[in-house]
Amino acid sequence: MVWPVDPQKYAVFFGVMTVMAAAPGPANLFSVANGMQKGWRAVVEGVVGMNLASLAWFAAAALGLGALIAAFPAVFKLLAWVGAAYVGWLGLKSLWAAYKDRGGPAHALIRPGRSPFVDGFMVQITNPKALVFFTAVLPPFIAVKQPFAPQLLMFAATTIGLDICTMSLYGLGGAALAARMTEPHFRRGFSIFVGVLLVGAAILIATR
Repeated sequence: MVWPVDPQKYAVFFGVMTVMAAAPGPANLFSVANGMQKGWRAVVEGVVGMNLASLAWFAAAALGLGALIAAFPAVFKLLAWVGAAYVGWLGLKSLWAAYKDRGGPAHALIRPGRSPFVDGFMVQITNPKALVFFTAVLPPFIAVKQPFAPQLLMFAATTIGLDICTMSLYGLGGAALAARMTEPHFRRGFSIFVGVLLVGAAILIATR
C-alpha cells in the first residue's frame, strides 16, 4: 500500500495534532461551557458546527495552498521553519504559564438563546489558531513533489477526527474538567505536559 504521506512524517503530524487538539483552546473551552450549561445534545451540535467550520478552512487551503505549492515551492522551506517556531512558541508559552501558575482556561462565552451549532461554527471559523494552523503548521508536512489532494485529504481526516474526539470529551466531561482546572497542581501539571510535548514536536518539525 502506498501512503499519500510519508509514514514518518505522518507520525510527527499525528503527534503534533494530538497535542494541539487536546490543549485547552477556544474550541475545547467552548465545548466545556456548552456541556456545563446546555447538556450533551448541545455538545454534539457544537462539535458538528465547529468541524463544519474546519472543513471550510480545509476547502480554502485546498484552493490556496495548491496554487502556492505549484508557483512557489521554495516558500514551503521557509514555512517549515515558521511552523516549527510557532509550535515551539506554544510549548514555551504553556511552560511559562505553568511557571507563573496561569495555566487555567480562559472564559468561554455561551450566548443564551443561540443555537449551539451556530455558536460552534462561529467559534471555529473565527479562531485565530485555525488561520495559523493552515499558514504555519500544515505547510511543513506537505510534500511538494507528491500529489497535493490526497495529502490534504489525509491530513483533514486526521485533524477533524482528533478534533471530534477531544471536543466531545471536553464537552461531555465539562463540569469535572472545569473543576479540576481550578486546582493549582493539576493546572500546572497539565500546562507542563502540553508544553514539553509541543517543544518536542517543534524540534521534530525543524529537524525534518
